[in-house]
Amino acid sequence: MSAREAIFARLKANRPAGDYPLPAVPDFAPLVGDDLVAEFTERLARMGGRVERAGSPADPFAPVRSRLAGAAVIASAVPEYSGNRDLRAAQRPQDMADVDVAIVRARFGVAETGSVLFTESDLIVNSVAYLAQHLIVLLDPADLLANIQAAYKRPEFGQSAYAVLHTGPSATADIEGVLIHGAQGVRSLTVLLLRRTAPGPI
Repeated sequence: MSAREAIFARLKANRPAGDYPLPAVPDFAPLVGDDLVAEFTERLARMGGRVERAGSPADPFAPVRSRLAGAAVIASAVPEYSGNRDLRAAQRPQDMADVDVAIVRARFGVAETGSVLFTESDLIVNSVAYLAQHLIVLLDPADLLANIQAAYKRPEFGQSAYAVLHTGPSATADIEGVLIHGAQGVRSLTVLLLRRTAPGPI
């Protein structure tokens, strides 16, 4: 018997008899106002990210076109934009190391913290959210939640093999409080407010 099995066996043998249901967690009052887009935008900006509203139906990516124009390698995990790096063809996580811009869609956003959630099916290759230089995140404004408590009630945390909340680009600060973005991950994170009923690939 391994040490792990021995520990679990002792726990099981010494568990008090009876059912002990978890206590009910009350709903906490949101710390944000009714305009979730404004609240999300303000909080994401605090963390070094930014929010853009989609352009016209003819060019919804107009607000981020300058970022895309300067990118040699674009990895897109969304049908709304065709990149030049096939994520599904990647064989190793490190294959994403030369990606300039990754375009992904968030399952939802959290107004209270300025966070967005991705699962393994949203990213296709999990490492692209960390190794790409810049991250463009599509988010339907209807998918904004008030707070983290509401987020944890979503099914993604129980149904996904991988779920991660991102709040802005990578950042680190030294003891003097000098903040540096992009030290250990993406250098910028831009959320593009684009409804899921977007036009086909462009």
